[in-house]
Amino acid sequence: MHQIPITNETLKAILSAIDEGIHAVDARGMTIYYNHIAAQLDGMQVEEVQGKHLLEVFPSLNVETSTLLKVIETREPIYHQHQSYRNVKGKKVVTVNTTVPILVNGEVLGAVEVAKDISKVKELSEKLIDLQAQMVTKKQKPQKTTKNQEETGARYHFTDIITENPQMEKLIQLGKKSAQTSSPILIMGETGTGKELLVQSIHNASARRNAPFIAQNCAALPATLLEGILFGTVKGSFTGAEDRPGLFELADGGSLFLDEINSMPMELQAKLLRVIQENRVRRVGGTQEISVDVRLMAALNEDPQEAIRENRLRSDLYYRLHVVSFLLPPLRERKEDIERLTQHFVKKFNYKFNKLVMGVSPKVSEVLNQHDWPGNIRELEHTIEAAMNMVEGNNIEIEDLSQHLKPKQNKGKLQQNHDEQTLPFSGPQKQALQLENLTLREAVNNLEDFMIEKAMEKTSGNILQAAKILGIPRQTLQYKLAKGSQE
Repeated sequence: MHQIPITNETLKAILSAIDEGIHAVDARGMTIYYNHIAAQLDGMQVEEVQGKHLLEVFPSLNVETSTLLKVIETREPIYHQHQSYRNVKGKKVVTVNTTVPILVNGEVLGAVEVAKDISKVKELSEKLIDLQAQMVTKKQKPQKTTKNQEETGARYHFTDIITENPQMEKLIQLGKKSAQTSSPILIMGETGTGKELLVQSIHNASARRNAPFIAQNCAALPATLLEGILFGTVKGSFTGAEDRPGLFELADGGSLFLDEINSMPMELQAKLLRVIQENRVRRVGGTQEISVDVRLMAALNEDPQEAIRENRLRSDLYYRLHVVSFLLPPLRERKEDIERLTQHFVKKFNYKFNKLVMGVSPKVSEVLNQHDWPGNIRELEHTIEAAMNMVEGNNIEIEDLSQHLKPKQNKGKLQQNHDEQTLPFSGPQKQALQLENLTLREAVNNLEDFMIEKAMEKTSGNILQAAKILGIPRQTLQYKLAKGSQE
């Protein structure tokens, strides 16, 4: 095999293909490499920066504020530095930078910085906080004496939980008891089982019902932003930072729900534990501690002991949150609720779509009861919504269902002889799936459908994990699932 020689041109071509800003300077601060992504972030042309001194091109920086020059001076790398600045066109840019020295035989030859633009994510998250702050301020004004739960951010009550399952009924009773206290709550359950429905119900049954209820998914924001979102920021704590309250301050007197808490970085979990124990929060970059009265509710979508073993959840945080705990059963373990939930969603989309569908046919009811529902109640809701888009008669029929729910036909489909869990073509065994009267395209399409369905079942509806099993990008799997639901 012919080996590509590593030349300056080769390295530049490789670096130019990277979708992040890269800026390298020599020991004097002269730019020796500056890619087009960095130029886009800074609002510059590559030629305007290449070969020039860093401070000449960016006069707003100095020896103390430039991470590149600081790294050259200290010989120490700076990881994940949050930075905000305005480019030459006046546009605000927010980046997360990693800057490392270039060391050869112990001598500092320069420094290189990799910058990732997170302006859009920060802009959206700050808009969310500003809206929540406005909502809290509005509620504090004495103009209105009446308040309802929708103003607090919590819309659901225990009466909204639809169930005939004994285990769920016990959880509802436990939830009503826990609403009378302010202890932390930990809710465990698969994705789509209704964790936020339960925590909102607890909030609305508590003495905090007229105070804010704020929910934040810890996996929805980069770790570099999550700390400021939770605890707030002080102006000047980093470049471009403003005085801004965090979610703990906004939820003061009410409840804060943190979903997928196992996605939170371990060092941030330690700060969270301190806030829970002391009921005081310190904004990022600040020295003053602010007292807060917040009931914390957290959720996990996996086994907490496994998350602890894999160092994704601090054991001390887990035991502090585990004062009151709930384990929500998946829909496959509460089959008696499928019919009631189905009827509920039919009514919901009748209203939304201005239709008068009566329900589902007996055949559809049988299919729904036999399905394992890896995506749980959320998957059932989406299934009924998709069918309500297709239905033309009084009832939802088999042909209105998504493709993956329709019963497989004997002719022209992949058939299994024995074990349903046996993957097709795993060997020459007779248990492998048979092909009958199929064209090559039909065989490939049906095999693909089969493997996607099995991967989704194995991961309980987790698209990212299923995509990893299948060896395809997440976006590709989402496209194929959406395409299948339309067929």
